[in-house]
Amino acid sequence: MNPYDVLGVSQDASDAEIKKAYRSLSKKYHPDLNKEPGADEKFKEVNEAFEILKDPQKRQRYDQYGTTDDNAYSNGAGGFGGFDQSFGGGGFEDIFSSFFGGGARQTDPTAPTQGNDLQYRMDLTFEEAIFGKETTISYNRQEQCATCNGSAAKPGTSPETCSKCHGAGRIQVERQTPFGNMRTTETCDVCNGTGKEIKEKCPTCGGDGHTVERHSVKVKVPAGIEDGQQIRLEGQGESGTNNGPYGDLYIVFHVSPSKEFSRRGSTVYSDRSISFPQAALGDEIKVKTVHGDVKLKIPSGTQTGTTFKLKGKGSPKLNSSGTGDHLVTVHVITPKKLTEDQKKALHDYADAGGDKITEQDSGNFFDKMRDAFK
Repeated sequence: MNPYDVLGVSQDASDAEIKKAYRSLSKKYHPDLNKEPGADEKFKEVNEAFEILKDPQKRQRYDQYGTTDDNAYSNGAGGFGGFDQSFGGGGFEDIFSSFFGGGARQTDPTAPTQGNDLQYRMDLTFEEAIFGKETTISYNRQEQCATCNGSAAKPGTSPETCSKCHGAGRIQVERQTPFGNMRTTETCDVCNGTGKEIKEKCPTCGGDGHTVERHSVKVKVPAGIEDGQQIRLEGQGESGTNNGPYGDLYIVFHVSPSKEFSRRGSTVYSDRSISFPQAALGDEIKVKTVHGDVKLKIPSGTQTGTTFKLKGKGSPKLNSSGTGDHLVTVHVITPKKLTEDQKKALHDYADAGGDKITEQDSGNFFDKMRDAFK
């Protein structure tokens, strides 16, 4: 897998370009939003590619060797074919270029970097998802240290240029290889790639430049949101490095099912029971909707399973001014017990229609015994 091809970015793409491509593709192929065959596999591939390119060490390793597998560097002694496979088939020119650092990415370790994105799950009732709401959520996030303003140094002092890498964040290391001694570029072990040394660390953050704080933010849940959908709150993620911007917060919604309704998009569905006389003669009944009770006229001769549309009584359409419909399906219920008058009325109905009815006794043995002793 080539992570650059997966995300659709060039090999010299910036961190911001990579993150932007990842956000777009992860949303496009998210299993909760994309039900097409293969979307879940594509989503996993996009995440694997981003895991490589967001990590400077993994990215540098891929750029040098064409893989992030540690075993790939030690299994090449089985012949030139092994090297071709481990190094992506680039040939000797690419191999030597990688060993000598020609493929290493030269990035400024002091450049501002955006913070990590966060994800928050919000539970909603069926009605809250339909009509939306405003609420305040709280969560822990990494914030810029208020004591040192993110410098990681004790107040009154400043970070100094790394004495080992001289601010480059990388060092050249000589290693023994099957081709002899060769140099590779690695992250500086003194400054950990930052290019700066902290002689006196900030007492609050311990030299990290960040602290974990409880953060609260107001959230406006849009009307018509559905289970599994998400919204992005810009700048509500974690703090960046070198005074870089905060990442974003993605809120993923989980909608609880309703006992009375179901929903697909902006259309709400429900079932309603009616009696045989109501179905045969017609009636006007009350139907419960998310907007309250409404009247529904049942035409005479209505068959069980008939669906009626209540226009505009469904869910608001997400990010739109329109409202969906409510579809109610009626079911004609056959009574299990009848009085003698009801039986006589049904026999008269059958006789009027020319139907000869041979009534069947549905009672069990114990019912018969009980009736006999009454």
